[in-house]
Amino acid sequence: MIILGLDPGLGTTGWGVIRAEGNRLAHVANGRIATDAKADLGARLVALDGALASLLAEYAPQAAAVEDVFVNKNPQSTLKLGQARGVVLLGAAKAGLTVGEYAPTLVKKAVVGTGTAEKAQVHAMVARLLPGVRIDGPDAADALAVAICHAHHLSFARNSRAGLA
Repeated sequence: MIILGLDPGLGTTGWGVIRAEGNRLAHVANGRIATDAKADLGARLVALDGALASLLAEYAPQAAAVEDVFVNKNPQSTLKLGQARGVVLLGAAKAGLTVGEYAPTLVKKAVVGTGTAEKAQVHAMVARLLPGVRIDGPDAADALAVAICHAHHLSFARNSRAGLA
């Protein structure tokens, strides 16, 4: 299964694509979608939507996962993050994908083992879980972590259903 993980942001949205075969994970690609900070909000959201549509067409994932919004001290930043997240959720849904949504603490726990892990720890564990990966910055590392978290949850759900059958 090809899984697209997304770490949404208005300025930079991280993305990561992995292949999950049972419990085996492999890196496919990762990167960042950056929007022009000088452009108006609508133009930035359109740019994000267009870049996401290109990723969906190129990698044809069967599943997607997005990190939940965390509350910033600045309400304006939280609102902008929510708008970018909405574009990402809509784009994935328009592509026919069911989107898993995960709190940052759950992603950290799934990848590192503790929900209070630092970004550097997440980056290091993503590199360990996906040998040979060249990560395109912290946003891409977070997106790959979201994809890994989703792969673990899908695997657990499959195993649970098999155990009940």
